Amino acid sequence: MKYLSSAMLAIVCFGQSLCAQEPVTEDVVADAGEEMAMLEVVDTTKTPFKPFKLDGVAGVVGEYVILEFDVDKTLIDLRSQGRDVEDISRCQMFESMLESSLMTHHAVQDSLEVRESQINAYSDQQIERFKSQLGSDQKVVEFFKKESMADLRADLFEINKNNELARLMSEKIISEVEVTPEEVRTFFKKIPKDELPTFGVELEIAQIVITPKASEEERAKAIKTLEQYREDIVENGSSFATKAVLYSQDPGSNTNGGLYVINRKTPFHKEFMDVAFSLQPGEVSEPFETPDGFHILTVDKIRGENLEIRHIILRPVITEEQEQEAKDELKLIKSKIEEGSLDFVDAVQEFSTDTTTKFNDGVLTNDITLDQRFELTKLDPSIYPRVATLQVGEISEVFNDPDRKGTTNFKILTVNKRYEEHLADFKQDYVKIKDLALKEKKIRTIQKWQKEKIAETYIKINGDNRDCELSNNWLKKEK
Repeated sequence: MKYLSSAMLAIVCFGQSLCAQEPVTEDVVADAGEEMAMLEVVDTTKTPFKPFKLDGVAGVVGEYVILEFDVDKTLIDLRSQGRDVEDISRCQMFESMLESSLMTHHAVQDSLEVRESQINAYSDQQIERFKSQLGSDQKVVEFFKKESMADLRADLFEINKNNELARLMSEKIISEVEVTPEEVRTFFKKIPKDELPTFGVELEIAQIVITPKASEEERAKAIKTLEQYREDIVENGSSFATKAVLYSQDPGSNTNGGLYVINRKTPFHKEFMDVAFSLQPGEVSEPFETPDGFHILTVDKIRGENLEIRHIILRPVITEEQEQEAKDELKLIKSKIEEGSLDFVDAVQEFSTDTTTKFNDGVLTNDITLDQRFELTKLDPSIYPRVATLQVGEISEVFNDPDRKGTTNFKILTVNKRYEEHLADFKQDYVKIKDLALKEKKIRTIQKWQKEKIAETYIKINGDNRDCELSNNWLKKEK
Protein backbone atom coordinates (compact mmCIF):
# COMPACT_ATOMS: atom_id res chain seq x y z
CA MET A 1 0.00 0.00 0.00
CA LYS A 2 1.29 3.43 -0.84
CA TYR A 3 1.22 6.23 1.72
CA LEU A 4 -1.61 8.73 1.55
CA SER A 5 -0.57 12.26 0.76
CA SER A 6 -0.31 14.56 3.76
CA ALA A 7 -3.16 16.65 2.35
CA MET A 8 -5.39 13.60 2.54
CA LEU A 9 -4.18 12.74 6.02
CA ALA A 10 -5.01 16.25 7.18
CA ILE A 11 -8.53 16.11 5.73
CA VAL A 12 -9.28 12.59 6.88
CA CYS A 13 -7.71 12.67 10.32
CA PHE A 14 -7.94 16.19 11.72
CA GLY A 15 -9.71 16.28 15.06
CA GLN A 16 -8.61 12.75 15.89
CA SER A 17 -5.22 11.67 17.22
CA LEU A 18 -5.26 8.93 14.60
CA CYS A 19 -3.22 10.24 11.70
CA ALA A 20 -0.35 9.18 9.46
CA GLN A 21 -0.16 5.54 10.39
CA GLU A 22 0.25 2.75 7.84
CA PRO A 23 1.09 -0.94 8.20
CA VAL A 24 4.56 -1.88 7.03
CA THR A 25 4.10 -3.73 3.74
CA GLU A 26 6.09 -4.64 0.65
CA ASP A 27 4.68 -1.62 -1.16
CA VAL A 28 6.06 0.65 1.55
CA VAL A 29 9.47 -0.89 0.99
CA ALA A 30 9.17 -0.26 -2.73
CA ASP A 31 8.32 3.40 -2.14
CA ALA A 32 11.38 4.08 -0.02
CA GLY A 33 13.82 6.67 -1.31
CA GLU A 34 17.45 6.31 -2.24
CA GLU A 35 18.85 6.82 1.24
CA MET A 36 17.80 3.73 3.18
CA ALA A 37 17.97 2.82 6.83
CA MET A 38 17.80 -0.81 7.92
CA LEU A 39 15.17 -1.55 10.58
CA GLU A 40 14.24 -4.93 11.96
CA VAL A 41 10.66 -4.86 13.27
CA VAL A 42 9.58 -7.29 15.96
CA ASP A 43 5.92 -7.85 16.78
CA THR A 44 4.47 -7.76 20.28
CA THR A 45 4.25 -11.53 20.15
CA LYS A 46 8.04 -11.62 19.60
CA THR A 47 7.61 -13.14 16.15
CA PRO A 48 10.39 -11.59 14.02
CA PHE A 49 9.63 -9.77 10.79
CA LYS A 50 11.87 -9.66 7.78
CA PRO A 51 14.19 -6.64 7.72
CA PHE A 52 13.00 -3.82 5.52
CA LYS A 53 14.28 -0.45 4.41
CA LEU A 54 12.60 2.88 4.82
CA ASP A 55 13.65 6.44 4.15
CA GLY A 56 12.92 9.24 6.62
CA VAL A 57 11.40 7.05 9.33
CA ALA A 58 10.47 9.06 12.43
CA GLY A 59 9.41 6.03 14.43
CA VAL A 60 7.99 2.52 14.40
CA VAL A 61 5.38 1.08 16.77
CA GLY A 62 4.83 -2.65 16.39
CA GLU A 63 3.81 -3.11 12.77
CA TYR A 64 3.21 0.57 12.11
CA VAL A 65 5.63 3.17 10.75
CA ILE A 66 5.52 6.96 10.99
CA LEU A 67 7.43 9.01 8.42
CA GLU A 68 9.23 12.30 9.09
CA PHE A 69 7.55 13.69 5.99
CA ASP A 70 4.06 13.15 7.33
CA VAL A 71 4.77 14.64 10.76
CA ASP A 72 5.89 17.91 9.17
CA LYS A 73 3.51 17.96 6.25
CA THR A 74 0.39 17.20 8.30
CA LEU A 75 1.02 20.29 10.44
CA ILE A 76 1.56 22.41 7.32
CA ASP A 77 -1.59 21.12 5.62
CA LEU A 78 -3.73 21.63 8.72
CA ARG A 79 -2.48 25.20 8.94
CA SER A 80 -3.23 25.79 5.26
CA GLN A 81 -6.80 24.65 5.88
CA GLY A 82 -7.18 27.38 8.50
CA ARG A 83 -6.88 25.03 11.49
CA ASP A 84 -5.48 26.49 14.71
CA VAL A 85 -2.25 24.54 15.24
CA GLU A 86 -0.18 27.29 16.87
CA ASP A 87 -0.21 25.43 20.19
CA ILE A 88 0.68 22.09 18.62
CA SER A 89 4.42 21.47 18.43
CA ARG A 90 6.04 19.04 16.03
CA CYS A 91 6.93 16.77 18.98
CA GLN A 92 3.31 16.79 20.17
CA MET A 93 2.09 15.83 16.71
CA PHE A 94 4.67 13.04 16.57
CA GLU A 95 3.63 11.69 19.97
CA SER A 96 -0.04 11.81 18.94
CA MET A 97 0.88 9.60 15.97
CA LEU A 98 2.81 7.25 18.27
CA GLU A 99 -0.21 6.93 20.56
CA SER A 100 -2.53 6.26 17.63
CA SER A 101 -0.22 3.59 16.24
CA LEU A 102 0.03 1.96 19.66
CA MET A 103 -3.77 1.82 19.91
CA THR A 104 -4.17 0.41 16.41
CA HIS A 105 -1.41 -2.15 16.85
CA HIS A 106 -2.93 -3.55 20.04
CA ALA A 107 -6.44 -3.49 18.61
CA VAL A 108 -5.14 -5.92 15.99
CA GLN A 109 -3.34 -7.95 18.66
CA ASP A 110 -6.59 -8.16 20.67
CA SER A 111 -8.50 -9.24 17.54
CA LEU A 112 -10.90 -6.29 17.69
CA GLU A 113 -13.09 -6.34 14.62
CA VAL A 114 -14.44 -3.52 12.51
CA ARG A 115 -17.50 -3.74 10.28
CA GLU A 116 -16.13 -3.47 6.77
CA SER A 117 -19.52 -2.46 5.40
CA GLN A 118 -19.55 0.51 7.78
CA ILE A 119 -15.98 1.49 6.84
CA ASN A 120 -16.87 1.26 3.14
CA ALA A 121 -20.00 3.36 3.67
CA TYR A 122 -18.03 6.04 5.51
CA SER A 123 -15.32 6.06 2.83
CA ASP A 124 -18.01 6.47 0.17
CA GLN A 125 -19.44 9.45 2.06
CA GLN A 126 -15.99 11.04 2.24
CA ILE A 127 -15.49 10.61 -1.51
CA GLU A 128 -18.90 12.18 -2.18
CA ARG A 129 -17.91 15.18 -0.04
CA PHE A 130 -14.62 15.48 -1.92
CA LYS A 131 -16.50 15.33 -5.23
CA SER A 132 -18.95 18.04 -4.13
CA GLN A 133 -15.99 20.28 -3.24
CA LEU A 134 -13.75 19.53 -6.23
CA GLY A 135 -16.33 18.84 -8.95
CA SER A 136 -15.65 15.38 -10.37
CA ASP A 137 -14.07 11.95 -9.83
CA GLN A 138 -11.09 12.91 -11.98
CA LYS A 139 -10.39 16.10 -10.03
CA VAL A 140 -10.55 14.19 -6.73
CA VAL A 141 -8.10 11.58 -8.06
CA GLU A 142 -5.75 14.31 -9.31
CA PHE A 143 -5.96 16.27 -6.05
CA PHE A 144 -4.88 13.28 -4.00
CA LYS A 145 -2.29 12.26 -6.61
CA LYS A 146 -3.75 8.80 -7.17
CA GLU A 147 -3.80 6.75 -10.35
CA SER A 148 -7.48 5.86 -10.04
CA MET A 149 -10.55 6.19 -7.85
CA ALA A 150 -10.05 2.54 -6.85
CA ASP A 151 -6.61 3.41 -5.44
CA LEU A 152 -8.06 6.35 -3.50
CA ARG A 153 -10.92 4.24 -2.16
CA ALA A 154 -8.51 1.52 -1.02
CA ASP A 155 -6.31 4.02 0.80
CA LEU A 156 -9.28 5.70 2.47
CA PHE A 157 -10.54 2.30 3.58
CA GLU A 158 -7.21 1.48 5.23
CA ILE A 159 -6.97 4.84 6.99
CA ASN A 160 -10.59 4.66 8.22
CA LYS A 161 -10.12 1.05 9.32
CA ASN A 162 -7.06 1.98 11.38
CA ASN A 163 -8.89 4.96 12.88
CA GLU A 164 -11.81 2.74 13.85
CA LEU A 165 -9.50 0.12 15.37
CA ALA A 166 -7.83 2.81 17.48
CA ARG A 167 -11.22 4.12 18.58
CA LEU A 168 -12.42 0.64 19.54
CA MET A 169 -9.23 0.06 21.50
CA SER A 170 -9.69 3.33 23.37
CA GLU A 171 -13.30 2.46 24.15
CA LYS A 172 -12.27 -0.96 25.42
CA ILE A 173 -9.68 0.56 27.77
CA ILE A 174 -12.14 2.96 29.42
CA SER A 175 -15.34 0.94 29.02
CA GLU A 176 -15.64 0.14 32.72
CA VAL A 177 -14.32 3.41 34.12
CA GLU A 178 -16.77 5.09 36.49
CA VAL A 179 -16.55 7.55 39.36
CA THR A 180 -18.27 7.33 42.72
CA PRO A 181 -19.76 10.37 44.49
CA GLU A 182 -16.85 10.20 46.93
CA GLU A 183 -14.33 10.28 44.07
CA VAL A 184 -16.12 13.34 42.65
CA ARG A 185 -15.97 15.02 46.06
CA THR A 186 -12.27 14.20 46.44
CA PHE A 187 -11.54 15.51 42.94
CA PHE A 188 -13.30 18.79 43.71
CA LYS A 189 -11.56 19.26 47.07
CA LYS A 190 -8.15 18.87 45.44
CA ILE A 191 -8.75 21.90 43.18
CA PRO A 192 -7.08 24.98 44.73
CA LYS A 193 -9.57 27.77 45.37
CA ASP A 194 -7.71 30.13 43.06
CA GLU A 195 -7.92 27.52 40.28
CA LEU A 196 -11.63 26.72 40.49
CA PRO A 197 -13.20 26.79 37.02
CA THR A 198 -15.64 29.56 36.17
CA PHE A 199 -18.89 28.46 34.54
CA GLY A 200 -20.48 30.97 32.19
CA VAL A 201 -24.13 32.02 32.00
CA GLU A 202 -26.36 28.96 31.65
CA LEU A 203 -29.98 28.65 30.62
CA GLU A 204 -32.74 26.10 30.96
CA ILE A 205 -34.77 26.38 27.75
CA ALA A 206 -38.18 25.04 26.77
CA GLN A 207 -39.81 25.00 23.35
CA ILE A 208 -43.05 24.53 21.47
CA VAL A 209 -42.71 23.15 17.94
CA ILE A 210 -45.30 23.10 15.19
CA THR A 211 -44.35 21.12 12.08
CA PRO A 212 -46.53 21.82 9.02
CA LYS A 213 -48.71 18.88 8.02
CA ALA A 214 -49.01 17.62 4.48
CA SER A 215 -52.44 17.22 2.96
CA GLU A 216 -54.08 13.81 2.93
CA GLU A 217 -53.77 13.83 -0.84
CA GLU A 218 -49.96 14.23 -0.66
CA ARG A 219 -49.67 11.61 2.09
CA ALA A 220 -51.66 9.12 -0.02
CA LYS A 221 -49.46 9.89 -3.03
CA ALA A 222 -46.27 9.08 -1.08
CA ILE A 223 -47.73 5.80 0.18
CA LYS A 224 -48.88 4.77 -3.29
CA THR A 225 -45.45 5.51 -4.78
CA LEU A 226 -43.73 3.39 -2.13
CA GLU A 227 -46.20 0.57 -2.76
CA GLN A 228 -45.23 0.68 -6.44
CA TYR A 229 -41.51 0.54 -5.53
CA ARG A 230 -42.18 -2.42 -3.24
CA GLU A 231 -44.16 -4.29 -5.89
CA ASP A 232 -41.39 -3.76 -8.44
CA ILE A 233 -38.80 -5.09 -5.97
CA VAL A 234 -40.81 -8.06 -4.70
CA GLU A 235 -42.59 -9.08 -7.90
CA ASN A 236 -40.11 -8.07 -10.60
CA GLY A 237 -36.79 -8.46 -8.81
CA SER A 238 -35.76 -4.82 -9.04
CA SER A 239 -32.83 -3.70 -6.88
CA PHE A 240 -33.82 -2.11 -3.58
CA ALA A 241 -30.42 -0.37 -3.42
CA THR A 242 -30.80 1.13 -6.88
CA LYS A 243 -34.23 2.53 -6.08
CA ALA A 244 -32.83 4.02 -2.85
CA VAL A 245 -30.09 5.77 -4.83
CA LEU A 246 -32.61 7.10 -7.36
CA TYR A 247 -35.57 8.00 -5.19
CA SER A 248 -34.88 8.02 -1.42
CA GLN A 249 -34.99 11.46 0.20
CA ASP A 250 -32.52 10.54 2.93
CA PRO A 251 -29.22 12.33 2.13
CA GLY A 252 -27.49 10.31 4.83
CA SER A 253 -27.97 6.99 3.06
CA ASN A 254 -29.33 7.39 -0.48
CA THR A 255 -25.88 7.57 -2.11
CA ASN A 256 -25.11 4.23 -0.47
CA GLY A 257 -28.29 2.47 -1.52
CA GLY A 258 -30.18 3.32 1.67
CA LEU A 259 -27.77 1.28 3.81
CA TYR A 260 -27.54 1.56 7.62
CA VAL A 261 -26.00 -0.77 10.19
CA ILE A 262 -28.15 -0.66 13.33
CA ASN A 263 -28.69 -2.42 16.65
CA ARG A 264 -31.19 -2.09 19.47
CA LYS A 265 -29.33 0.97 20.83
CA THR A 266 -29.33 2.93 17.55
CA PRO A 267 -31.20 6.21 18.19
CA PHE A 268 -33.72 5.91 15.36
CA HIS A 269 -37.46 6.45 15.75
CA LYS A 270 -39.30 3.64 17.56
CA GLU A 271 -41.57 3.05 14.56
CA PHE A 272 -38.50 2.52 12.34
CA MET A 273 -36.81 0.17 14.82
CA ASP A 274 -39.96 -1.89 15.38
CA VAL A 275 -40.27 -2.58 11.64
CA ALA A 276 -36.55 -3.28 11.17
CA PHE A 277 -36.42 -5.89 13.91
CA SER A 278 -39.64 -7.57 12.77
CA LEU A 279 -38.32 -8.50 9.32
CA GLN A 280 -36.41 -11.53 8.09
CA PRO A 281 -33.47 -11.11 5.67
CA GLY A 282 -34.75 -10.34 2.17
CA GLU A 283 -38.23 -9.36 3.34
CA VAL A 284 -39.51 -5.94 2.27
CA SER A 285 -41.86 -4.05 4.58
CA GLU A 286 -45.13 -2.44 3.66
CA PRO A 287 -45.00 1.40 3.69
CA PHE A 288 -44.96 2.78 7.24
CA GLU A 289 -44.76 6.24 8.78
CA THR A 290 -42.30 7.86 11.19
CA PRO A 291 -41.98 11.54 12.15
CA ASP A 292 -39.51 11.84 9.25
CA GLY A 293 -41.87 10.61 6.51
CA PHE A 294 -43.01 7.37 4.86
CA HIS A 295 -40.64 4.42 4.42
CA ILE A 296 -40.21 0.95 3.03
CA LEU A 297 -37.41 -1.12 4.56
CA THR A 298 -35.57 -4.37 3.97
CA VAL A 299 -33.02 -6.35 5.98
CA ASP A 300 -29.91 -7.40 4.03
CA LYS A 301 -28.08 -9.33 6.75
CA ILE A 302 -28.24 -10.18 10.44
CA ARG A 303 -24.80 -10.13 12.11
CA GLY A 304 -25.18 -10.98 15.78
CA GLU A 305 -26.85 -7.98 17.41
CA ASN A 306 -26.46 -5.84 14.28
CA LEU A 307 -28.74 -5.54 11.28
CA GLU A 308 -27.64 -4.34 7.86
CA ILE A 309 -30.78 -2.65 6.55
CA ARG A 310 -31.78 -0.50 3.60
CA HIS A 311 -34.65 1.96 3.46
CA ILE A 312 -36.33 4.36 1.10
CA ILE A 313 -38.04 7.44 2.50
CA LEU A 314 -40.45 9.82 0.79
CA ARG A 315 -41.68 13.02 2.39
CA PRO A 316 -45.09 14.30 1.29
CA VAL A 317 -44.94 17.71 -0.36
CA ILE A 318 -45.83 20.58 1.97
CA THR A 319 -47.12 23.76 0.33
CA GLU A 320 -46.35 27.36 1.33
CA GLU A 321 -49.98 27.66 2.38
CA GLN A 322 -49.63 24.78 4.83
CA GLU A 323 -46.42 26.30 6.19
CA GLN A 324 -48.17 29.62 6.76
CA GLU A 325 -51.03 27.88 8.56
CA ALA A 326 -48.55 26.25 10.98
CA LYS A 327 -46.77 29.56 11.57
CA ASP A 328 -50.05 31.38 12.24
CA GLU A 329 -51.14 28.63 14.65
CA LEU A 330 -47.94 29.05 16.68
CA LYS A 331 -48.31 32.85 16.71
CA LEU A 332 -51.80 32.44 18.16
CA ILE A 333 -50.51 30.04 20.83
CA LYS A 334 -47.78 32.55 21.76
CA SER A 335 -50.34 35.36 22.10
CA LYS A 336 -52.57 33.27 24.38
CA ILE A 337 -49.61 32.38 26.62
CA GLU A 338 -48.50 36.02 26.90
CA GLU A 339 -52.00 37.25 27.70
CA GLY A 340 -52.35 34.58 30.40
CA SER A 341 -55.17 32.51 28.94
CA LEU A 342 -52.90 29.53 28.20
CA ASP A 343 -50.07 28.04 30.25
CA PHE A 344 -46.80 27.29 28.40
CA VAL A 345 -46.56 23.70 29.72
CA ASP A 346 -50.22 23.01 28.85
CA ALA A 347 -49.58 24.37 25.35
CA VAL A 348 -46.57 22.05 24.95
CA GLN A 349 -48.60 19.00 25.83
CA GLU A 350 -51.56 19.98 23.66
CA PHE A 351 -49.89 21.40 20.55
CA SER A 352 -46.17 20.65 20.27
CA THR A 353 -45.25 18.14 17.56
CA ASP A 354 -41.71 17.48 18.83
CA THR A 355 -41.82 14.07 20.52
CA THR A 356 -38.35 14.46 22.09
CA THR A 357 -39.48 17.33 24.34
CA LYS A 358 -43.28 17.12 24.32
CA PHE A 359 -43.45 14.83 27.35
CA ASN A 360 -40.79 16.77 29.28
CA ASP A 361 -42.74 20.03 29.42
CA GLY A 362 -40.87 21.16 26.31
CA VAL A 363 -37.54 21.36 28.15
CA LEU A 364 -34.45 20.80 25.99
CA THR A 365 -31.77 18.29 27.06
CA ASN A 366 -28.10 19.03 26.51
CA ASP A 367 -26.77 16.23 24.28
CA ILE A 368 -23.26 16.64 25.69
CA THR A 369 -23.89 16.83 29.45
CA LEU A 370 -27.31 15.11 29.40
CA ASP A 371 -28.68 17.67 31.85
CA GLN A 372 -31.04 20.58 31.15
CA ARG A 373 -28.57 23.44 31.31
CA PHE A 374 -26.90 25.08 28.32
CA GLU A 375 -23.91 27.40 28.49
CA LEU A 376 -25.06 30.51 26.67
CA THR A 377 -21.89 31.03 24.65
CA LYS A 378 -21.94 27.41 23.43
CA LEU A 379 -25.54 27.36 22.23
CA ASP A 380 -26.29 26.37 18.66
CA PRO A 381 -26.13 29.47 16.42
CA SER A 382 -29.74 28.91 15.40
CA ILE A 383 -30.87 29.21 19.03
CA TYR A 384 -28.42 31.70 20.58
CA PRO A 385 -29.86 34.93 19.10
CA ARG A 386 -33.39 33.82 20.04
CA VAL A 387 -32.66 33.48 23.78
CA ALA A 388 -29.55 35.58 24.50
CA THR A 389 -31.57 38.61 25.65
CA LEU A 390 -34.66 36.81 26.99
CA GLN A 391 -35.54 37.20 30.64
CA VAL A 392 -36.92 34.25 32.59
CA GLY A 393 -40.49 33.62 31.41
CA GLU A 394 -40.20 35.67 28.22
CA ILE A 395 -41.03 34.03 24.89
CA SER A 396 -39.11 34.37 21.64
CA GLU A 397 -40.63 35.34 18.32
CA VAL A 398 -41.83 32.53 16.06
CA PHE A 399 -38.99 31.30 13.84
CA ASN A 400 -38.25 28.46 11.45
CA ASP A 401 -35.55 26.02 12.59
CA PRO A 402 -35.24 23.38 9.82
CA ASP A 403 -33.85 20.01 10.84
CA ARG A 404 -30.84 18.40 9.13
CA LYS A 405 -33.17 17.01 6.44
CA GLY A 406 -34.50 20.48 5.65
CA THR A 407 -37.94 19.89 7.20
CA THR A 408 -39.66 23.11 8.28
CA ASN A 409 -40.17 23.41 12.05
CA PHE A 410 -41.70 26.56 13.52
CA LYS A 411 -40.66 27.18 17.13
CA ILE A 412 -41.02 29.46 20.09
CA LEU A 413 -38.56 29.32 22.98
CA THR A 414 -38.72 30.41 26.59
CA VAL A 415 -36.13 30.61 29.36
CA ASN A 416 -37.26 28.68 32.45
CA LYS A 417 -34.13 29.34 34.54
CA ARG A 418 -31.03 31.46 34.22
CA TYR A 419 -27.77 30.75 36.07
CA GLU A 420 -25.37 33.70 36.09
CA GLU A 421 -21.60 33.30 35.64
CA HIS A 422 -20.06 31.85 38.81
CA LEU A 423 -17.18 29.90 40.29
CA ALA A 424 -17.74 26.15 40.38
CA ASP A 425 -19.97 25.13 43.26
CA PHE A 426 -20.05 21.46 44.26
CA LYS A 427 -23.80 21.26 44.83
CA GLN A 428 -24.97 23.52 42.03
CA ASP A 429 -22.54 22.19 39.43
CA TYR A 430 -22.30 18.55 40.49
CA VAL A 431 -23.04 17.19 36.99
CA LYS A 432 -20.23 19.22 35.43
CA ILE A 433 -17.77 18.41 38.22
CA LYS A 434 -18.61 14.73 37.93
CA ASP A 435 -17.93 14.92 34.19
CA LEU A 436 -14.54 16.55 34.82
CA ALA A 437 -13.65 13.91 37.42
CA LEU A 438 -14.66 11.12 35.05
CA LYS A 439 -12.59 12.59 32.21
CA GLU A 440 -9.56 12.82 34.48
CA LYS A 441 -9.96 9.20 35.57
CA LYS A 442 -10.31 8.05 31.95
CA ILE A 443 -7.13 9.92 31.03
CA ARG A 444 -5.27 8.27 33.93
CA THR A 445 -6.58 4.87 32.83
CA ILE A 446 -5.38 5.37 29.25
CA GLN A 447 -2.02 6.66 30.48
CA LYS A 448 -1.58 3.57 32.65
CA TRP A 449 -2.47 1.33 29.69
CA GLN A 450 -0.02 3.18 27.45
CA LYS A 451 2.77 2.79 30.01
CA GLU A 452 2.19 -0.96 30.25
CA LYS A 453 1.91 -1.50 26.49
CA ILE A 454 4.93 0.65 25.63
CA ALA A 455 7.01 -1.63 27.83
CA GLU A 456 5.98 -4.78 25.91
CA THR A 457 5.77 -3.42 22.35
CA TYR A 458 8.55 -3.03 19.81
CA ILE A 459 9.16 0.72 19.46
CA LYS A 460 11.88 2.55 17.54
CA ILE A 461 12.36 6.34 17.68
CA ASN A 462 14.81 7.78 15.16
CA GLY A 463 16.92 10.91 14.74
CA ASP A 464 16.00 14.22 16.31
CA ASN A 465 12.72 12.75 17.51
CA ARG A 466 14.72 11.14 20.31
CA ASP A 467 15.31 14.66 21.69
CA CYS A 468 11.57 15.40 22.01
CA GLU A 469 10.18 15.85 25.51
CA LEU A 470 7.53 13.15 25.27
CA SER A 471 4.88 12.45 27.87
CA ASN A 472 5.47 8.70 27.76
CA ASN A 473 8.69 6.70 27.98
CA TRP A 474 8.77 5.78 24.30
CA LEU A 475 12.56 5.46 24.42
CA LYS A 476 12.24 2.96 27.29
CA LYS A 477 14.93 4.63 29.35
CA GLU A 478 15.79 3.13 32.71
CA LYS A 479 14.43 5.17 35.61
